Amino acid sequence: MSPLRWDVLAVSFLLALPVLALGLRGDLGVHDVVTRLPWCLAAGWGVVALLRWAAAPRPSAPSSPTDEDADPAAP
Repeated sequence: MSPLRWDVLAVSFLLALPVLALGLRGDLGVHDVVTRLPWCLAAGWGVVALLRWAAAPRPSAPSSPTDEDADPAAP
């Protein structure tokens, strides 16, 4: 999965908003903001990869005919 997909960039931008706000407020220097922005991109990529993995449909296990015919109440 490319780190430059639109969903990755959108999540990365959302994660970078606090860093950018701290930079604009003066709590972080320019060097600190620039150093932390790639981490926001990496975190956005990780979040999107985890969500895509969790949302992917699971392959169903093939059922054997002996499991379907077995009656637990039968002697």
